[in-house]
Amino acid sequence: LELPVYSGIQIWEMAEADVIPKTMKAAIFEQYGGPEVLRYADVPVPQLARGEALVKVHAVALNGYDLMARAGRYKPNKGKFPHILGGDFGGELAGLGRETTSDLPIGARVTSWWILPCGRCEQCMAGNHNRCARDYRYLGAHVPGAYAQYVKLPADHLIPLPNSVSYEQAAAFPNAFGTAWHMLIDRANLRPGDTVLVNSASSGVSMAAIQICKLTGAYVYATSSAAWKLEKAKELGADETFNYNEVDFVAEILQRTAKRGVDVVVEHVGGDFLDKSIRCLTRGGRLVTVGGTKSYECTIAVNYIFHKELQIIGSNSATKHDLEVMMPLLGSGKLRTVIDRIFPLKDAVEAHRYLESAKQFGKVLLRVDH
Repeated sequence: LELPVYSGIQIWEMAEADVIPKTMKAAIFEQYGGPEVLRYADVPVPQLARGEALVKVHAVALNGYDLMARAGRYKPNKGKFPHILGGDFGGELAGLGRETTSDLPIGARVTSWWILPCGRCEQCMAGNHNRCARDYRYLGAHVPGAYAQYVKLPADHLIPLPNSVSYEQAAAFPNAFGTAWHMLIDRANLRPGDTVLVNSASSGVSMAAIQICKLTGAYVYATSSAAWKLEKAKELGADETFNYNEVDFVAEILQRTAKRGVDVVVEHVGGDFLDKSIRCLTRGGRLVTVGGTKSYECTIAVNYIFHKELQIIGSNSATKHDLEVMMPLLGSGKLRTVIDRIFPLKDAVEAHRYLESAKQFGKVLLRVDH
């Protein structure tokens, strides 16, 4: 069967297939700055090369790296403008590039692994694509993303959704849950009976971490900056909570554990939180860190590390396998996304302002209408 080609995209001859337009609505920015640099505009629909897929987006999540990229903390898309953010989405497979095959049919409900590794370096060849040493990129950060009606990406990155998972749940899932799973299961070797401190419980990674810890059989201490956020952390399964603005969380952990400390700390704040988190560990404990939303500049007391034989473990994003392992758990309800608020795509400016205000508990999404 010779398939018709539209703008470089193969369109399967299905009666119900949508006609893909030449232009689409997107939230773009053309200079670095505050939320106000985002603009709702018409842009061309992405052109597909071999190996690529086009997805019709219905929902896309905001992530912390969206804010950093928009502000110029690092230069997305090699500094090329206009740029489109957004790495986590839920949508429908709309088309495939020439000479591209997929196990998924056109129209399949999908989300995606947001990492774009080179696939050829020694780390990728060993299966550690999240450690790519040659050309490590994120969808929406280093290449145009899903704050748009359509997004293109490698076809083999797509992950089908269970029938029970909505587009909104799909958008809220990959980055937060993939990052938390890789931190705890792959890197920190979390075991049943471990005690775990999860800081900043209202972040997407921390909310996922609480659930993964409980699913594994760990005991969870969670901290946050407000009482209402701590109540929601308890609803997710946290065993004990406290406000780090009201108490010294190091002293609180040591008091609650009879000076023992915890086996594992989930850390992604950086700044002075890193040193304080290290002091919360028991002998032989493990701290796993995935970032520095507060600051990358950290000062630590090394004597705690060697005297207690502590491990400081780096963790970087997730593998596609991490997401595939968790998807049935999301479908069955054993893991659940937490969505705080959904804005229409045209209100991306307000969504960024809201996320920067740190008033949310859960993921902030953009709804994409067609």
